[in-house]
Amino acid sequence: MARADVDMDIQDAYEDPQQRLDSIEPMIRYYQASELVPDNKGPLHDLLQKQPAVLGMVSGLLSVGVGILFAVSQEMYTSLCTLFRVSHLTGTLFILAGVVSNLLFKYPQLLPVSFGINCGCIFVSVIAACLISVDLAKWDERNAHYLKMEVLELCVLGLEVFLSAVLCFWFSKQKRTKSP
Repeated sequence: MARADVDMDIQDAYEDPQQRLDSIEPMIRYYQASELVPDNKGPLHDLLQKQPAVLGMVSGLLSVGVGILFAVSQEMYTSLCTLFRVSHLTGTLFILAGVVSNLLFKYPQLLPVSFGINCGCIFVSVIAACLISVDLAKWDERNAHYLKMEVLELCVLGLEVFLSAVLCFWFSKQKRTKSP
């Protein structure tokens, strides 16, 4: 949105009001901004234009959805992923990371907290990927139909690790530009 710092008084060519009434020509008046004043950008404007909250929340909801699918369709002790509720844990962490990233709009001082949460999400997701890999390595043929869900969760975790790594990169880049 553009804005201008201009005096809005109407400038007339006629000084005398009677002279204005006597003239036959139509009087055309219009306002024109002569100087544009740029909008003030917030402290994290460039970072927040990339919508980091949406990335975290969407991947978190996807992970929680896969976790619910696991919980409904598998026995508790069928896999480590179901036993430790890996999908629920990682999904909740990513939703939390998305909420904290969304709070950056109002509270820019939460940038280090959001950076820490995203680093923690990467750590937890790597451990979860290791648990799922162990499940896939010791898989038996009786539960072969759950293999696709395990692979789906592994792909979701890969997406979450990638998104958190990108967010950590953006946050660290922002922190470097703000530090003296």
